[in-house]
Amino acid sequence: MRVLVSTTAGTGHLGPLTPFARALVAAGHDVVVAAPASFAGAVERAGFVHHPFADAPAEELAAAFARIPGLSNHDANALVLAEVFGRIDARAALPGVQELVDRWRPDLILREASEFASYVVADREGIPHAHVAISLDSFEAEFLSGLEGPMADLGARGGVAGMRSSPRLSLLPPAFEGAAGLASAATRRFRDDAPLRPTAAAVLPDWWPGSADPLVYVTFGTVAARIGLFPFLYQGVVDALAGQAVRVLLTLGEAGDPAALGPLPPNVHVERFWPQADVMPHAAAMVGHGGFGTTLAGLAAGVPMVVVPLFADQPYNGARVEAVGAGVVLEGGPAAVGGLADAVRRVLDEDWYRAGATGLAEQIARLPPASAAVPILEDLARG
Repeated sequence: MRVLVSTTAGTGHLGPLTPFARALVAAGHDVVVAAPASFAGAVERAGFVHHPFADAPAEELAAAFARIPGLSNHDANALVLAEVFGRIDARAALPGVQELVDRWRPDLILREASEFASYVVADREGIPHAHVAISLDSFEAEFLSGLEGPMADLGARGGVAGMRSSPRLSLLPPAFEGAAGLASAATRRFRDDAPLRPTAAAVLPDWWPGSADPLVYVTFGTVAARIGLFPFLYQGVVDALAGQAVRVLLTLGEAGDPAALGPLPPNVHVERFWPQADVMPHAAAMVGHGGFGTTLAGLAAGVPMVVVPLFADQPYNGARVEAVGAGVVLEGGPAAVGGLADAVRRVLDEDWYRAGATGLAEQIARLPPASAAVPILEDLARG
């Protein structure tokens, strides 16, 4: 069958789609990934055929994001989902997605939960569709109602009800969702074992000669350094962990320049990027922002974490990390990294954090592999 996979321009949005798209390819199906033109490199590096659609106009995005300062996290999330993803991004993407559907006639559309142009096209063309979670069930449910207006404006007759009724694939284990997040009967849960398989280069370079201190992996994903948090957030991490009895690997993303952080203490090493699969087997703890992909990687590897939420769904994810005993949350945004040394020490020294993280990793390992979703998607395409 022909499967159109669609995503917005975000590594954290493409990542959860990847195991399902790869499983479809391995099963012999034709897969094309529709994504903004600016995201071609990421799609191609993931090994997929890329069909570009238009990027959202920068001036429209800037105007929307200019409305965020002063809003509560809830109101900021509602604005971004409805206005940025539901209107600006979807309106820009719609002609390109429609052109691909008209020309290629896919049997199935599989989208990430914030890419809505493909839902609009699937709805009006009668194409079976499913979506992959990029957040907690409860987070998605909380903000879906705000999409009624944008979807109606774009011509989706099924509205939010059509989204809610479509199959939903998630990589999160039930225990992490919590009781409040398990209301969606359409959710099917799977695992991606690729992050657990290190590459041949999994032995890390000797960046800390002679040190046997525990390794703390620090990452704030690919967005933080692009939105004005570089270098001060990262410098705060370096200052907080300098001289501590830990080895620190800090990754910045492509927007961060390691040289901008100046001379580093001997226990800190900085890279723009390092494969997480190579780092996780060595990490004793992880520090992150609570992004979906970063949090999932830590849970799957059984690594306890310190979460410093910055925006979007990160406070929700951090709260669940703390609730299941897999780590601690530092509230207060970038300023909270001043308390990082004590928080890292807690997750390293108090065994129950390691036990909580390990328990989640064991639950993830018991989920069916992403390849088990292929028959479900095949049945969906057949109607």
